Amino acid sequence: MSIHHNSLDPAAQQWDIIVVGAGAGGAALGYALAKAGKKVLFCEKGRSLLSESPALRGDYAERFFPKPSVAQPRHQDILARAGRCYDEIEDHSRAKVLRHIPFIGLGTGGGTALFGMAMERFFPCDFQPRGNYPDIGESTLPDSWPIGYEELEPYYREAEQLFRVHGSADPLRPDETKPQYLSASPLHPANRELYEFFQAQGLHPYRLPLACDQVEGCEGCQGYLCGKNCKNDAGKICLEPAISRYGARLLEECAALRLEHGRDSVTGVVCSWKGQERTFRAGTVVLAAGALQSPALLLRSRSAQWPQGLANNSGMVGRNLMRHYVDLFAVAPKSPGKLAGNLKEIAFNDYYQIQGGKFGTVQSFGTLPPASMIVEQIEQDLRDAAFPLAAALFQPFKPLLKPVLGRLFSSRLILASLLEDLPYLDNRVVLSDQDKIILNYRVHPAEKARIELFRKKIANLLKPYSFMLMKQAENNDRIAHVCGTCRFGKDERDSVLDAGNRAHGLSNLYVVDSSFFPSSAGTNPGLTIIANALRVADIIAHEK
Repeated sequence: MSIHHNSLDPAAQQWDIIVVGAGAGGAALGYALAKAGKKVLFCEKGRSLLSESPALRGDYAERFFPKPSVAQPRHQDILARAGRCYDEIEDHSRAKVLRHIPFIGLGTGGGTALFGMAMERFFPCDFQPRGNYPDIGESTLPDSWPIGYEELEPYYREAEQLFRVHGSADPLRPDETKPQYLSASPLHPANRELYEFFQAQGLHPYRLPLACDQVEGCEGCQGYLCGKNCKNDAGKICLEPAISRYGARLLEECAALRLEHGRDSVTGVVCSWKGQERTFRAGTVVLAAGALQSPALLLRSRSAQWPQGLANNSGMVGRNLMRHYVDLFAVAPKSPGKLAGNLKEIAFNDYYQIQGGKFGTVQSFGTLPPASMIVEQIEQDLRDAAFPLAAALFQPFKPLLKPVLGRLFSSRLILASLLEDLPYLDNRVVLSDQDKIILNYRVHPAEKARIELFRKKIANLLKPYSFMLMKQAENNDRIAHVCGTCRFGKDERDSVLDAGNRAHGLSNLYVVDSSFFPSSAGTNPGLTIIANALRVADIIAHEK
């Protein structure tokens, strides 16, 4: 598809809407508002990954790194072309300060350009989170979201249709909340075996809903850009038509530095674009840069009127950071053989909400990264865990381990458990003296206990099978589905945004990425981010 580029200087124009970030929330909101006739400008820090771009598709960025590893700028260029974040963050969560590049999306489509395409609705119980956890200790988990499931339901339906989601309805959902999906292709034989096994154990498996056009030879492309154009990410579904059909404009490699503002409104977005500092102006500004970058931008925009950071009278900007605790179970089917294709097909939610606790979902993970990447990551984890001697001792065994892991994982199905995290004030994003992102995050005791209990439940279920548990939940490098750092709420004293995702005290500033979540729920967040962005677009479109 050809993308039209407006040649007029965007800094010389007055826009109706500026959207900072072109991922799931930003692309969906910008698309809806451009379609409604608004003049929309997207400012995206990453590169355009649309059809004309020379992106790295069909494989992990790490496969293109020069060996041996050389200058970091070369890595940054490769990561950028692969739709990946290339900026280091400092992790102050342990005694040893670590610097690492988080595995998150950066570029058009954001995280959806890399995701495994699972698009699940939250459950009605997720909108009343405190009732699921009667003893929450120090957590700031609220009684309820400021909106209910019923307010989001029509936008869930709209998003599922827009992204052409294929799958089947979860039988545990109430009939009135069951989605209507496009039909899915037949199950892979190994997944069929597990599906029938789960049914025989009294569970309720179903076909995982995927935003995928299911072309022949689809391999899922989880963790990298799709090489067959079958992944329905936000760039393909929302951003391309917003630009080509409805006249929106995209500025790639346009990094928002700070927001200009008065006491009660934003007056400009100051960006680094084409090697210069430029200011863009609009009647409404929407942040959708992600749950790490959006709060950082607000904190960098502090002023005499907003000394703690913009929209931060409550002190909640950057706080209440949540993620999902993800573990992987490599299961050997009874009928062995090399597995291939998109294996991300099944899921069950029998442990989502049970008597005495709430956990999360269990679903197909798809295909693991190549064995060479896994081995390199093991060595890096040993270094990060303050075991440099262990990392040095491990190095000679790397050539032996790679073929062993390759054979092992090529014949195993991978299941992922996604456990809900709870919000805490001390889990947060802050800024260094140089205004760089610092991550403070620890797994609290209650969450450690829930992680172990969830592991035991799944291990007991899988006992008839040979399986390997790969513990990932406690690893901060895997900040899967990070959210919560600009929560919306009913009371401006303990939230950043109101029920319409508008910043308290500011008439024209909204946040629509996963920052707005007051709880993380126990399943994939992408559909909820998109559905809410469509809801907020309706609110903005109907403002006088």
